[in-house]
Amino acid sequence: MTPFDIARSYIGTTEGPGPADNPIIMEMYASIGHDWVEHDSVAWCAAFVGHCLERAGIRSTRKLTARSYLDWGVPVDFADAQQGDIGVIPRGSSSWQGHVFFIDRIEGQWVWGLGGNQDDAVNVKRFPVSKLLGVRRAGNVAPSVTLSVAAVQQRLKDLGYHEVGQVDGKVGPRTRAAILAFRNDNDLALVPIVDVALTEALETAAPREITPERASGAPAQSRLLTAANAQIGLGAIGAAGSIGSQIAPALVEAEQARDMAGRVFTLIGLEEWLSVSLPWIGAAVFIGVVFYALRAKAARIDDHRTGKTP
Repeated sequence: MTPFDIARSYIGTTEGPGPADNPIIMEMYASIGHDWVEHDSVAWCAAFVGHCLERAGIRSTRKLTARSYLDWGVPVDFADAQQGDIGVIPRGSSSWQGHVFFIDRIEGQWVWGLGGNQDDAVNVKRFPVSKLLGVRRAGNVAPSVTLSVAAVQQRLKDLGYHEVGQVDGKVGPRTRAAILAFRNDNDLALVPIVDVALTEALETAAPREITPERASGAPAQSRLLTAANAQIGLGAIGAAGSIGSQIAPALVEAEQARDMAGRVFTLIGLEEWLSVSLPWIGAAVFIGVVFYALRAKAARIDDHRTGKTP
């Protein structure tokens, strides 16, 4: 689910009555690293947004200050705001105070925000668009990540996630596939982004495990193996044919020759040498084709068994 979907599932959640605390809200504080908070009366709009982001596998600011989200993700023009983007408006009289929420929609001069701690509850409430301090959106790389995309790609390759493809510093389809595979193997949220959770796991992860079936098997439906087998078969037939075309006449000639000297002179004559050698040269070429096809086949199987290729 997206952070917005998760946020929507909390609509109707309210602070506990009287001195009681709602354990759901208390969990929101804890999920972003603030389990020291003792009561749900502590401003929790940022805790709510952070909790929904973290549950979706996206690194939040992990702060309780709403304005911390003005430096999170990537900036978005107000006119381009979409449902699920994060909006920040001022609140209170101090410059550090504010309110943060997920944008539900913008209609005219009003922005409708899905947030927590809105009249002590999770709900959708409207605010003037003119109050927006900023709109932010999650990118491919979350804030606070210290590893570059290229470094993440290289680390994935080193761990055996070769589907990452080329180390080019771009989060393309192959890199996203490698990220998802790594996340699945390491019990992380299945979202194809580079965040702190991913980079921290990459630092301590063990190399990708190769199953016994894969370690002793061969790739199915491999075009390279099919081509190699075809080359091996054609090469063997060609070599046999080339050699055979010389053996048969040689045997006939040997039977007809009267003595060893005659056979030697026949074999070492310049014209005869050329006609004799061509079939053997052809056989050597075919044998070379077979040799390199066998090497290509062995390399493809080795790549499969070591996890370098699907």
